[in-house]
Amino acid sequence: MLATLIRLLGDFDLAEDALHEAFRAAMEQWPKEGIPANARAWLVSTGRFKAIDRIRRQARLDTPLEAIEEPGSLAGDPARQEEESIQDDRLRLIFTCCHPALSPEARTAMTLREVCGLTTEEIARAYLMTPASLAQRIVRAKSKIREAKIPYEVPGPRELPERLHAVLQVVYLVFNEGYSASSGESVTRVDLSDEAIRLGRLLADLLPTAEVQGLLALMLLHESRRMARTDPHGDVILLEDQDRSRWHPDLIGEGLARVEAALRSGQSGPYTLQAAIAAVHAEAKTAEQTDWPQIVALYDRLLDLEPSPVIRLNRAVAVAMRDGPAAGLALIDRLGGEDDLSGYFWFFAAKADLYRRLGEAEAADAAYQRALELTRLEPERRYLQKRRNALREK
Repeated sequence: MLATLIRLLGDFDLAEDALHEAFRAAMEQWPKEGIPANARAWLVSTGRFKAIDRIRRQARLDTPLEAIEEPGSLAGDPARQEEESIQDDRLRLIFTCCHPALSPEARTAMTLREVCGLTTEEIARAYLMTPASLAQRIVRAKSKIREAKIPYEVPGPRELPERLHAVLQVVYLVFNEGYSASSGESVTRVDLSDEAIRLGRLLADLLPTAEVQGLLALMLLHESRRMARTDPHGDVILLEDQDRSRWHPDLIGEGLARVEAALRSGQSGPYTLQAAIAAVHAEAKTAEQTDWPQIVALYDRLLDLEPSPVIRLNRAVAVAMRDGPAAGLALIDRLGGEDDLSGYFWFFAAKADLYRRLGEAEAADAAYQRALELTRLEPERRYLQKRRNALREK
């Protein structure tokens, strides 16, 4: 309903206020008059007219009232047309919040606030900001949309691939912050990962391209392991040590089906390939049965599309699992010279683990120390310290 009111009124704040007014009117009228046959259409129409009344009272019309279009839901078959309009408006809202004219930080904040419905306080807490600072970021983003006249629409076929990539980036960023928090006392933020998956399902229903399906599959397969990722004290359990009986079978089943459909399309992108890697892990009954050659091959394909340092690091770890720690360490050492991973704690954590497996205690200890200096997440710090202590006790 908010998405539809934004389309009708052309203003985020006015639409939010109108929706509140519509709900207030419903709470007053429906107990006396009964719930309308099409409650959603009633609320949208009421909100629109409440907004027009406010504009009239404030006597500061920027555009003629005639320019505010009639809701399509008020003509013809209201139930059917209004439901179709709602779906289109949701998609318009997502693309508006993720417009490339906005900064990446603003896109994430706007999507969480306007599409997912999280409060300013919830978003600020997730990203370690004060609510006031986060609110200012959202205000600036709304001003940018208004001043730049960013269109409230789904882009055409020529623009869609580039614009869709920005939308998927935001959704995955939200999921990652929920699934593996960047800092704080807890490894995960369930509310954020749940919202990202909900948004992924919405996109898959409205725009079922291979990469949308691939991203949703990737999130579902990662989410299936949530319960096994930490012990009762909240400490990290790495993938190879997890109790796989605690993985969620329904999420795995849906994730596998979606990634298989995306792969069959022949249009595999980065998210689909990452989902395929997660699927290989999900299909292995034990860590020892993991098909590491297949995972390395998938990373090779992924690197052709996105040659990033982090993906090269992940491939090096997979090579270590396939060919042994010395082979993986050689690749990681080469990475350290070619890419700037000096601030990435997983780079040093991976080096520490491979040195440990090779029996090079002194080098492993130094790498653990550097990883400890870089991590901002307390459970990861405890995990690294535990590994380091075990190394020193040998």
